[in-house]
Amino acid sequence: MRVLVRGAGIIGLAVAEELLLRGHRVRVVDPAPCSGASGVAAGMLAPAAEATWAAPGVLDLGLRGLALWPGYAERLGVPLAPAGTVLVARDGRDLVEARRQAALLAEHGIEAVPLDPAALAQVEPRLTSRAAGGVLLPGDRSVDPRAVLAALLERVEVDAGDDAVDAGVDAGVEHDVEVLATGCSLPAPHSHLVRPVRGEVVRLRSDDPPSYVVRGWVFGEPVYLVPRASGEVVVGATVEEHDEPAAPTAGGVRRLLAAATELLPGLDRAAVVEVAARDRPGSPDDLPLVGPTHDPGVVLAAGHFRHGVLLAPLTALLVADLLEGADPDPLTDPRRLLEEPCTTRP
Repeated sequence: MRVLVRGAGIIGLAVAEELLLRGHRVRVVDPAPCSGASGVAAGMLAPAAEATWAAPGVLDLGLRGLALWPGYAERLGVPLAPAGTVLVARDGRDLVEARRQAALLAEHGIEAVPLDPAALAQVEPRLTSRAAGGVLLPGDRSVDPRAVLAALLERVEVDAGDDAVDAGVDAGVEHDVEVLATGCSLPAPHSHLVRPVRGEVVRLRSDDPPSYVVRGWVFGEPVYLVPRASGEVVVGATVEEHDEPAAPTAGGVRRLLAAATELLPGLDRAAVVEVAARDRPGSPDDLPLVGPTHDPGVVLAAGHFRHGVLLAPLTALLVADLLEGADPDPLTDPRRLLEEPCTTRP
């Protein structure tokens, strides 16, 4: 098929790469590739850690996405961090949240190991000694999204405008189907299906980063810290519904750094190397929009909210399978949120 993919974040690039591998002719258009949420994402492949924050159904999708990542990362030549996630509770009230998370995961048969303060100190000795306890989620992973984007850009050519030509598509040739992967700004008539949800991220450089991804609550304030092999630690993530351009705020950065250094006091000595904010594309029910619309020439790959990196390889398979005749996934089918088109009797 001749496929036009609009959007060159991790979702659009993953879809395009999968279609190219299957022999389709693909044109990707984006005036600013990798400039959205993908470029600053922390890269947690953590359906277990996300369970209580996610809409029903996202856990199932996330587990399916996580299962694809080892093979996907190997194909792209990017490393996966081998360690899991440590959920940390700063005080007794935070510990209630951690235990609720563990109970939810147990219902789904997902390994979650309770940790008292002594066990927590053995697992991650860099954590504050004042933590009330935590939970180890050994199945979670993480990846550097910037490395993933770079690998995908080596495989997929991106055009800066509608008149440019991507490899495999001749000038002037029409497309059979259009895949919309434009993040928070879907074009009409689908623009109402996504909303911007701002997330702020601080990147630190530490000579003693944590061994695990650390996610926790600090007196009710959620925070995550994702270490890289280079010594970088990605700290996030605020979640703010807004109607303004995404920009870091003093309050958001202050809350992130206060929570991060409360959990890992050694980060007080870390260098601040980047502060950024991007909009995540949230859908009305916070489930992805991956599948057909009522227009047979338009497919959506959007609305991934906090889970774009985790679900990128799964989204690529779902879109490619759909274009080759498979049924859409009921969890992600965008038509659940679309009104049936009006029809007139002859």
